[in-house]
Amino acid sequence: MNGPTRVAVIGAGDISDQYLTALTGYPDLAVTAVADLLPERARARAQTHGVPAWGSTEQVLARDDVDLVVNLTVPAAHADVALAAIAAGKHVWGEKPLALDRAGARAVLDAADAAGVVVGNAPDTVLGPGVQTAHRLLAGGAVGTPHTVLTLMQGPGPDLWHPRPQFLFAKGAGPLFDIGPYYLTALVQMLGPVVSVSAAGRSPRAERVVRAGPDAGTAFPVEVPTHLSVVTTFASGVTGTSVYSFDSPLRRQLFEITGSGGVMEVPVSGFDGDTRLLTGTAPDSPWTTVPAEGVRSGRGVGVLELARAIRAGRRPRASGELAYHVLDIMLAVEESAQLGSPVRVASSAPEVPPVPPRWDPNARTHDGTEQR
Repeated sequence: MNGPTRVAVIGAGDISDQYLTALTGYPDLAVTAVADLLPERARARAQTHGVPAWGSTEQVLARDDVDLVVNLTVPAAHADVALAAIAAGKHVWGEKPLALDRAGARAVLDAADAAGVVVGNAPDTVLGPGVQTAHRLLAGGAVGTPHTVLTLMQGPGPDLWHPRPQFLFAKGAGPLFDIGPYYLTALVQMLGPVVSVSAAGRSPRAERVVRAGPDAGTAFPVEVPTHLSVVTTFASGVTGTSVYSFDSPLRRQLFEITGSGGVMEVPVSGFDGDTRLLTGTAPDSPWTTVPAEGVRSGRGVGVLELARAIRAGRRPRASGELAYHVLDIMLAVEESAQLGSPVRVASSAPEVPPVPPRWDPNARTHDGTEQR
């Protein structure tokens, strides 16, 4: 097939604006339709971004000018919408998580295999120049053999700023499922699969209150732990310590890999950011800053990388298999916190090669010159 990969977006909520802004700018993609449960919302998004068609999910999946579906629905609908898209013969890029449980996620991957289509999944921040520069440095031995990793994400929670935060405190969300995939996907991509976890979690508040938008002042229930502390063991022998919290007035983010030859601070905020290296093992070893190398990218770059991988006949970097392993880890964390004991992670994940610095999301590559 020649020409751009034809893309439809299902789910015209808040995040769709970021996706559509990016997707409509990539030469290798052509956005042909937008779908939503509310037709007027789909139409508004489509008209804002110059997309020629809109309608219901069923109407959009029946179209012949859709090769790949971008599934931006709420987490509870991820698996059902993905399965419907696969049944219609479409490739699927999904927002995180892949599904709410292992059975739903496995059903999606098995259906895709049977149908001969490909699944990719968010987050795609890990494909940006920031994390990818760190990935290449780590693979090149910048801090020697990795031994330990520390990740920290804490803040007051999205109820402070999101106009409709209820779903972020429901099953399939919370800090673990909402923010955890950014860290865990990068961890697995850089350090390999996880074999066991041990976790503790709690929810200090049974209710939260919407603080922004037209529903400000509305109380809603908290259904998941809003603070989790996790110890992670990787197949490679690396040990990780992580905190995921919506319960701190202080905002902190950290992603730090310590190896036999130093320490690497990985950027975790967005697609860009510098990598910091402490080379050597002495306490007073100097820090150096390595600027992100590569073409700037943004939300939706994972859709583009998936489309290029399909054309090239290779596995996408943000693959469904990687997303399944990350989901499996998060469910194991949840189970460990409930049981009060370690939980084995049964799944694994394919090795993910770093993105080369010459990889350009703004290039036109669907003529057979895809940059691997």
